[in-house]
Amino acid sequence: MQEEIKVWLEDIEKAIAEINDFLPVPLSFFAFQKDLKSKRAVERNIEILGEAMRRILQVEPDIPISNSRKIVDTRNRITHGYDSVSDDVIWLIVVKYLPILDKEIKQIINNN
Repeated sequence: MQEEIKVWLEDIEKAIAEINDFLPVPLSFFAFQKDLKSKRAVERNIEILGEAMRRILQVEPDIPISNSRKIVDTRNRITHGYDSVSDDVIWLIVVKYLPILDKEIKQIINNN
């Protein structure tokens, strides 16, 4: 694996960890929805991991990460269509898809 890809994978791993640190405990959509600072921090970290994924796909388009293109699309939507991003979409990404992404990233890093 190229060194730059490893760096970007580690950036994604760090962004996921930061997102998890910003989530309310216990997990609660309504608590998340009320906390503007945490929502913005989560959105920013999704932008970061989306940009890292975009860079990875430019170098290694066949990297075994599910929904890699959707991750980049989500980053673009948050960045350019910020007014069309709903809290429930962000929440769904966080609770359903980030755990899968985290597992895939860790597997790729550990296997290389």
